Amino acid sequence: MKPGQSTRVAQAASIVMLATIASRILGYVREVVIYALFGQNRLTDAYNAAFSIPDFLYMLLVGGALSSAFIPVFSSYIATERENEAWEVASTILNVLVILLVLGIALGMTFTPQLIELLVPGFDPATLDLTVILTRIMFFQVMFMVLGGITMAILNSYRNFFYPALGSVLYNIGIITVGWFLTPYIGIAGFSIGVVTGAALQVLVQLPALLRLGVVYTPRINLRHPGVRKVAQLIFPVLIGLSVTQLNLFVNQNLASHLSGGLVAALRTAQRLMQLPIGIFAISVAVAAFPTMTAQVARGEINEFKRTLSLSLRSVLYVTLPASAGLIALRTPIIRLLFEQGKFTAEATQATAYALFFYSLGLFAYGATQVLNRAFYSLHDTRTPVTVGVVTIALNIALNILLISYLEHGGLALAYSLAGIFNLLLLLGLLRRRAGPLGGAAIIRSFSQSLLASIIMGIVVGWVASYLGAEVGVVTKAGQAIQVMGAMAAGVIVYGLVTLAMRMQEPELVIDMIKSRLVRHRGH
Repeated sequence: MKPGQSTRVAQAASIVMLATIASRILGYVREVVIYALFGQNRLTDAYNAAFSIPDFLYMLLVGGALSSAFIPVFSSYIATERENEAWEVASTILNVLVILLVLGIALGMTFTPQLIELLVPGFDPATLDLTVILTRIMFFQVMFMVLGGITMAILNSYRNFFYPALGSVLYNIGIITVGWFLTPYIGIAGFSIGVVTGAALQVLVQLPALLRLGVVYTPRINLRHPGVRKVAQLIFPVLIGLSVTQLNLFVNQNLASHLSGGLVAALRTAQRLMQLPIGIFAISVAVAAFPTMTAQVARGEINEFKRTLSLSLRSVLYVTLPASAGLIALRTPIIRLLFEQGKFTAEATQATAYALFFYSLGLFAYGATQVLNRAFYSLHDTRTPVTVGVVTIALNIALNILLISYLEHGGLALAYSLAGIFNLLLLLGLLRRRAGPLGGAAIIRSFSQSLLASIIMGIVVGWVASYLGAEVGVVTKAGQAIQVMGAMAAGVIVYGLVTLAMRMQEPELVIDMIKSRLVRHRGH
């Protein structure tokens, strides 16, 4: 990667990362408020299950269209200075998505009871009825999320990452504020209305930046445009893959609904904690590198593309491996500190920590996959990652059914991790076949060094947490905070010293991100 390109990716990643950190903190506040008010039980199981069907529509129409098909095509037109064609493609895609979305929401609202009963058959009748109500409310968020997703894709193609990232912050603010205000009147449904409000705010904050680009929207559908046909060609296999991915989530919830009350919520909470470092760092790097890789491919700069990919992949592994070790070592103290209050009991802490242990084993794989999938999308190849995804999901479902008998909800989490590792290895092998050598020796060396340093760090973190827990006690929140923060600080120091002793190159990207953000801050 050229120095200028490296700096731009680092600056973009730093913007996304900082906004993501703020969003995740607010997401934590949102979860704490919900669980403190309602506990981890069938009530919150219903709330979490209610997200499933609206999320399915969003991922099918927006997640697939924008993350894998629209951005590479739109960015290619921008990179080759054909903006008018780019906007014509964007207009057609927007119009088609809105039509499909209206149809999808209408069908979903009509058949919500049947869908929910199929999704969580283990729920009692009262919980099923509540899930239906919450799902119908949350359907309205999908329209806003579609508009916000398209706006985000366009802004990212122009290397504008700030306002889309800010939108995710306002999304959580909307949920917390509206949910807190309405809960005394309509119960947990207040947070469902908050979800709709947050989605609307996510769109509104991006509109001024979009309008400044000089939007050229046309209210027509040109299905014969080569760019539109390219998007359709890329998106078809993705729609299949995403449908299978959502099927896997539905199977998980179906199986978990037959377990004790609160375990659907425990799995969701544990998975969100596992995804925290992925969202803060891995996705930030992948989102920032995606337009750069797409432009490099469009200009035929394949060697530069592979350098960008290698550096991004090694940087993600450098951060996610110690994050995994830290979550495993501190799984109970972290959950106790963050959630154990109000109606969230010590038993709920143990149930969530049990799932978090197994989820954390696959954290690095899901982080690295964020980069690898976008590498394929940059090459205008959606078929390969989708095919791999379908095979992976089939493996995941089989492991779910096998492992739940032995490990209960921990088996579902372990199946998810094992499938993620399989997915990573298969994608790496196929990408090497497609693009040629990827600097495999450097990637393996970086992984091995990061893994060794993470194991050492995890041992130290566990010992420090045990020592501080005995010295200061964990009865109060202050004692819990000292235990967690002290152990985390020790972990950061140990990991940094070990990797410096190994003379690893990966910390340079993290340092560049911090420097670039400081420079931008001074410039403002």
